Amino acid sequence: MNAYKNILVVADPLQDHQPALSRAVHLAEKSDNVRITVFLAIYDFSYEMTSMLSSEERQAMRRGVIQQREEWLKDIVRPHTSAGLDIEIIVVWHNRPYEAIIAEVYSQHHDLLIKATHQHDKIGSVIFTPTDWHLLRKCPCPVLLVKEHSWPENGKILACVNLAAENDTHDALNDKIIHEAKSVAELLCAEVNLVNAFPATPVNITIELPEFDPATYTDAVRGHHLTTMKALRQQHGIDEDKTHVIEGLPEDVIPKVAEELDAELVILGTTGRTGLSAVFIGNTAEHTIDSLNCDLLALKPDGYISPLDPNQ
Repeated sequence: MNAYKNILVVADPLQDHQPALSRAVHLAEKSDNVRITVFLAIYDFSYEMTSMLSSEERQAMRRGVIQQREEWLKDIVRPHTSAGLDIEIIVVWHNRPYEAIIAEVYSQHHDLLIKATHQHDKIGSVIFTPTDWHLLRKCPCPVLLVKEHSWPENGKILACVNLAAENDTHDALNDKIIHEAKSVAELLCAEVNLVNAFPATPVNITIELPEFDPATYTDAVRGHHLTTMKALRQQHGIDEDKTHVIEGLPEDVIPKVAEELDAELVILGTTGRTGLSAVFIGNTAEHTIDSLNCDLLALKPDGYISPLDPNQ
């Protein structure tokens, strides 16, 4: 993480306390020459519906709202700029915040996006996808979703790896996740742990095939994952007692292990699934967010191309 020099912070328009900014400042204080941009996309549909106003008057009203928000953010960042940090403020008028955020990432080549996240309504998340989910799927740079959880010295980082990977892309993503975890750990004097969830025996198989032995099947799957984890931890120099291979769904296993470790940060990969498959299937990262009581850093595989890439 010490490679991040150009951080984009998404401001929370509903509160003066900005956890995302606090996290960015924490990182900046541990590195050199870090530039922080605090970004806010605002929109009020009522301003567009006022037919009694001319286009120029509506523009003036929008400029007034933007200026008001800029002054508000200046007050928030002043203690940090006074301490010598390089912080820029950008406020834009846009009705789709995630599009404005990703456009800013591309425009200014930000290498880390930090945003505070809140509990989502499970049903509403299917119908109205939260900005967090759009960013996880479509943001080209790493996304750090922040909750109210401190980053103490000598804490613990939980790196989530996929040991059922069957192609080079997933293997490379596992390596990327672990390298990132070790980088964060070095910066924060933290401990790296690895976690992998392997699937339970499918119930329908035991029903349809009476001669099927679920215990033997489970042992074989567990053995494969343990062997693969051993090779991975040895490759990256991680002790055996810092690895966790557990039966269950990733969205259940990861938060459970994170809570047991009192991890300050969970790091995982997301392939950026979009469209109907994302609505009905979802991504592990998205299912995991609401169950975590710590920060989540989501990484894309190398070569990922965002559907919002302006060059496409």
